Amino acid sequence: MKRIGLMSDTHGYIDPKVYKYFSEVDEIWHAGDIGTINVVDELRAFKPFRGVYGNIDGAEIRSELNEFERFTCEEVDVLITHIGGKPGKYYPKVLKELQQQSPKLFICGHSHILLVKMDPQFNMLWMNPGACGFKGFHDVKTLLRFSISGDKIHDLEVIEIGKRI
Repeated sequence: MKRIGLMSDTHGYIDPKVYKYFSEVDEIWHAGDIGTINVVDELRAFKPFRGVYGNIDGAEIRSELNEFERFTCEEVDVLITHIGGKPGKYYPKVLKELQQQSPKLFICGHSHILLVKMDPQFNMLWMNPGACGFKGFHDVKTLLRFSISGDKIHDLEVIEIGKRI
């Protein structure tokens, strides 16, 4: 079993509460718009880290991370990118990838809106953890925490870490 802490859209800021909420996770996954390489370094020093770059991320982060990250966690095929769209309205690059081989778990960021739902078209769970930084239009900073055991994704938790302002 793996416990996962999922975040997105830090925009250069890690709320100290992240360390509390992710203290017992096995890995941290970041769905882009990281903001600074310092955020990557801090998260890597804290826990095993996987992430993708987002549209605001510059050359330094892009040299460390990919636009798409596809891997297997336990027995779950996972695909992470920053700008993904949503069920029924995926971005063209993402749609092409999904049509070739859909994962069991698809994760994106960018919208700053936390939402988790099944996509019956691709038979996959779609997750967007919202945003946990101070920049953007979201009112509340959010994270997701969940477990993967074998091919099961379970114990999903929505975490609100406070007001954006």
